[in-house]
Amino acid sequence: MTDLDRIRNFSIVAHIDHGKSTLADRLIQLTGTVAERDMKAQMLDTMDIERERGITIKANSVRIEYPAKDGKTYILNLIDTPGHVDFAYEVSRSMRAVEGSLLVVDASQGVEAQTLANVYHALDAGHEIVPVLNKVDLPAAEPERVKEQIEDVIGLDAKDAVLISAKSGLGIPDVLEAIVTRLPAPKGDRNAPLKAMLVDSWYDSYLGVVVMIRVMDGVIHKGDRIKMMQTGAVYGVDKLAVLKPQMVDIAELGPGEIGIWTGSIKQVRDTRVGDTITTEKKGCETPLPGFKPAQPVVFCGLFPVDANDFDDLRQAIEKLQLNDASFSSEMETSAALGFGFRCGFLGLLHLEVIRDRLEREYDLDLITTAPSVVYHVFMRDGTQQDLHNPADMPDLTYVDHIEEPRIKATIMVPDEYLGDVLKLCQDRRGIQLNLTYAGARAMVEYDLPLNEVVFDFYDRLKSITKGYASFDYTLTEYREDHLVKMSILVNDEPVDALSMMVHRDRAEMRGRAMVEKLKDLIPRHMFKIPIQAAIGGRVIARETLSAMRKDVTAKCYGGDVTRKKKLLEKQKAGKKKMRQFGKVEIPQTAFIAALKMDD
Repeated sequence: MTDLDRIRNFSIVAHIDHGKSTLADRLIQLTGTVAERDMKAQMLDTMDIERERGITIKANSVRIEYPAKDGKTYILNLIDTPGHVDFAYEVSRSMRAVEGSLLVVDASQGVEAQTLANVYHALDAGHEIVPVLNKVDLPAAEPERVKEQIEDVIGLDAKDAVLISAKSGLGIPDVLEAIVTRLPAPKGDRNAPLKAMLVDSWYDSYLGVVVMIRVMDGVIHKGDRIKMMQTGAVYGVDKLAVLKPQMVDIAELGPGEIGIWTGSIKQVRDTRVGDTITTEKKGCETPLPGFKPAQPVVFCGLFPVDANDFDDLRQAIEKLQLNDASFSSEMETSAALGFGFRCGFLGLLHLEVIRDRLEREYDLDLITTAPSVVYHVFMRDGTQQDLHNPADMPDLTYVDHIEEPRIKATIMVPDEYLGDVLKLCQDRRGIQLNLTYAGARAMVEYDLPLNEVVFDFYDRLKSITKGYASFDYTLTEYREDHLVKMSILVNDEPVDALSMMVHRDRAEMRGRAMVEKLKDLIPRHMFKIPIQAAIGGRVIARETLSAMRKDVTAKCYGGDVTRKKKLLEKQKAGKKKMRQFGKVEIPQTAFIAALKMDD
């Protein structure tokens, strides 16, 4: 049993690459939570894909015991959060389980777009925030300038900011003291009925579904019968543990503590993130306010290359949804690709990560269709429908107008790249809202259509600014614009997986790029194949893939020219007949390459 005033729950928030995971490693190392021989870099990044890309994707928790200078031993529950905009939901969720945050800012780069976004998540959750300046040992570090920047841009008092170097270990004891002295202890009543929040869950092949909880009131013991308030499911607690990153079994979890339990949960759907957990008998009356459900912004189809893998894909998606509450899916069929799922994501990096995880962790071969956003289609009879897949676009004669989602994008960029960034935003139909300066860096705010950002905006932004720009966005509203559905026809047959929504002014350019690409990707057949991009019944771009031809006149030498003509006419008639009945096989590789749109 631990006194509440000896517990501190906190998360580490920062922009990408400002040193969150490295700081977590040093805290674990200094307190001896993990034996020196077991230490490795990015201790809390458990997935292979996190280590390869050097980014945190899942928020991970660890329990640290720290003997402070005042002679007491404190229990610190740390949650390391992702920094990328696509995993903002993971950050906002983790925040609800803790009372304070360490805000890590790079002492050479200063405040970035994601720093702002993550601070706002922390403030929304009512956190006490301790600013920490990392990388102060770099020659380019300017801690005094960055302190001023934190005060000007965020409005936090930074004169007591802790100066550290997470890589070398400089200043780490000061961070531990700041956590104990400056962050609040949790509140809770040990004698009240059990009330715990479901923070995260994942699938383990030995233990089944593992559930991570933060206890608000009451105590949970091994062997208790507990109930999920949202789904009404009841389970016995078979195993109760805390993470030091490895599981360490304990007998009970009290108020303010974070731990995990398993209870041979068979149904993946029963554990919903944000649910309230209580005891089956004499439980609490009112559930905790859950998390707002994540709003997917990007949709695409996921189809197995081999149709027999459909069931495996369904099970894999169910298990992944358990681990990632911001990922949604529903079944769909496609004439070209067969059975699959229409999936919703929070951004393109999120889409890439989910696809990579499905392919690696569950050994699947997948085809991903072109990403698209949700449009509001208003019909002439006054009804409205949401369009997730461009292939489902209703007949234009019944459509009154279409609205697309708009975002407010915040871009922070060094002054010398500002012109290129403004041009990029203008090319993507952006409207400039604001332009301010924080030192030598410009902060630009733009109103942009989401479908222009979805494809490759982030990659383009990084390449034109040599990686120095940072980008964050929030959805603002739906607005009417001149949008059309562009279909791709191969041998006069529409290919539904390649249809997309485009702005009328850019349709011709997009269409031409797509048909030129397909001409190089589709293998030649025995008959010629027209490849067309069309809007409604009007073709806006066309390429023709020429036929493979056998030289039928090779055996004619000498004699009259009419013999050769006769043979060529016969071949021509055969090719015409073939084209009428011939099926064009588009290989999977061509699909995948065609859907990788670039400017």
